[in-house]
Amino acid sequence: MNPILGVIFHAIGGFAAGSFYAPCKRIKGWAWETYWLLLGVFAWIVAPLVMALIVMPNFIEVFTSVPVKVLFWSYFFGLLWGIGGLTFGLSMRYLGISLGVSVALGFCAMFGTLIPPLYDQFFAAPGSNAITFTDLLTQTSGQVTLGGIAVCLLGIVICGKAGMMKEKGLSAEQKADSIKEFNFTKGIFVATFAGILSACMAFAFRAGAPIQDKAVDLGIRPVLSNIPLLVIVLLGGFTTNCIWCLWLSFKNKTFTDYGFAPKGQLSLNYLLCMLAGVLWYFQFFFYGMGSTQMGKYDFASWTLHMAFIIVTSNAIGLLTHEWKGSSKHTIRCVLAGIATLILSTVIVGIGNKLGAAAH
Repeated sequence: MNPILGVIFHAIGGFAAGSFYAPCKRIKGWAWETYWLLLGVFAWIVAPLVMALIVMPNFIEVFTSVPVKVLFWSYFFGLLWGIGGLTFGLSMRYLGISLGVSVALGFCAMFGTLIPPLYDQFFAAPGSNAITFTDLLTQTSGQVTLGGIAVCLLGIVICGKAGMMKEKGLSAEQKADSIKEFNFTKGIFVATFAGILSACMAFAFRAGAPIQDKAVDLGIRPVLSNIPLLVIVLLGGFTTNCIWCLWLSFKNKTFTDYGFAPKGQLSLNYLLCMLAGVLWYFQFFFYGMGSTQMGKYDFASWTLHMAFIIVTSNAIGLLTHEWKGSSKHTIRCVLAGIATLILSTVIVGIGNKLGAAAH
């Protein structure tokens, strides 16, 4: 185990996740449901299958070697996560990359990080190596890690406060200038819903642990053991997103988008969707690699992942002028939130290193 390497992998995954939506802002002439579904095809179907075939050509053997219930629960939690991913895209549509990501992932970090230890407190098998909430409270490494989580949530609150300051300080015209469909009330609602259900990805990884173990038994390197699992989990996510986007395309009569776009834009739209989809996939590719390096305190991987995404998304939000017209005080608040999130990743990394050294 190498917690420092794990933090680096989480940072790369967080950058991919925080930046994946940026190419979508360059898409022209297509409805949201058109490019979101096409993005999903690359992110949740093509990329997982291609990567699995590259690193483990016999990956299908993994699925036939584990109980059906393992496949079912991995797919099921992926299905729930897919609903969160769908509303996650809507939150950025209504709030922008910076604020939408911060609010959604605040809830995602809290539920995805703390519920697994609470679950193991009551349901972990006797003698298992699972860490419980009691362990977090009584061990030094756990206390440090919990402190890092608290700092992370503080940083999320600060970023959210900056978004509220922006909402109050800009006119309707200024908001629409930076985010075309800005709607604070609707955006906060879908971002909250997205954050809670997006935490199901953490449960999908936990339910699919036997798939990773079997992949290692069949010869794959442990650091890449999440790749076969992602094929199943992301299929669940694609299912919900596909159904919703096809319904919207039928309702809004936007099926023709796939063959038409402004002059010279059609091929570019497809390339942008492919870029966004591959970036999206890499977030969990590197998340899985990072989690294999975190030792017994792997539960904190989710917090690290969320924090790095928020740092990246807020930086991109600043660079793409989503905060254009905001006061200097609001900008300072955003920067303070980003700095607090960076500090939280350092603290969680220290906690994980202490935990790995103790075990």
